[in-house]
Amino acid sequence: MAEWRIDGAGWLQCDGPSFRRVVSPNFDGRPEGMPVELLVIHNISLPPDQFGGPGVEQLFTNRLDPGEHPYYAQIHDAKVSAHFFIRRDGSLIQFVSCLDRAWHAGLSQWQGRERCNDFSIGIELEGGDSQPFDDVQYAVLNRLSAALHAAYPLRATLGHSDIAPGRKTDPGPCFDWSRVGAS
Repeated sequence: MAEWRIDGAGWLQCDGPSFRRVVSPNFDGRPEGMPVELLVIHNISLPPDQFGGPGVEQLFTNRLDPGEHPYYAQIHDAKVSAHFFIRRDGSLIQFVSCLDRAWHAGLSQWQGRERCNDFSIGIELEGGDSQPFDDVQYAVLNRLSAALHAAYPLRATLGHSDIAPGRKTDPGPCFDWSRVGAS
């Protein structure tokens, strides 16, 4: 199994057909000298609770068709992204360089610091609050997390709900935190 690593430009380097890079326009620069210290775990599925379609990739690249699904009409103008997206089948997409600020956390706070996008990396898991995640998603998350820990001075891995309590619920009650960091 080939090593996964983050290169000097903030992009994951790994081989295999289950990894793709799709560049999102929804990012900007981190504040000067801001270290990456936090991993934020999210869940997402588009349409909600439906898996495998192109909706998330379309949302993160501003190509979501508002006529394709009633829910899309509500969110198609959102300018959001995450650094990584792990699908139910374990395939992985990177949308934003880890050196840049993805727009995943919104109004957020950690240890008295606001604007968690400034110092975090966002990882979206294809899923929702009502279904367990697949074994392969945990395996990919742990390989990715190891590569990120090797590249950056990460101090914590938290859920979106931890940094935006009352506003967000993800990764949700079905996310098994005991499996994070497991090999």
